[in-house]
Amino acid sequence: MLIRPFRLGDYSAITRIWQETGLDQSDKESLNDLAQHLAWDSDLVMVAEIEGKVVGVVVGTIDGARAYFYRLAVLPEMQGSGIGRELVEAIEKRFKQRGVNNVLIMVNQSNPEVLPFYLSLGYEVQKYVTLSKKLSS
Repeated sequence: MLIRPFRLGDYSAITRIWQETGLDQSDKESLNDLAQHLAWDSDLVMVAEIEGKVVGVVVGTIDGARAYFYRLAVLPEMQGSGIGRELVEAIEKRFKQRGVNNVLIMVNQSNPEVLPFYLSLGYEVQKYVTLSKKLSS
């Protein structure tokens, strides 16, 4: 397996992975968000590739001394084979190279089955409530 930075030709593969895992947004939102992220820091969008096929993706971002990753997804038929773990380890390595030691992730309350995975990687559940507001243009 190869973990590498995202390339433009990977876009359809990662959107398919996000669709198959329920992490999809509208095509326009996904493309706009990804384009902005790539313009800001393309090294923090990483994919897992096996025999030339993209099978997983993770998107990271850094905000000062904190780093976040989100939209971690692996093709459903490939889950449980260590791909997600390798993607997390690769994005954490990138964060460390940039001097960041604190990583935060958010898990949707409707997706609690992923908690054991993150706990096995050393993440701890925090006592925060996340609030959001969508600003209309």
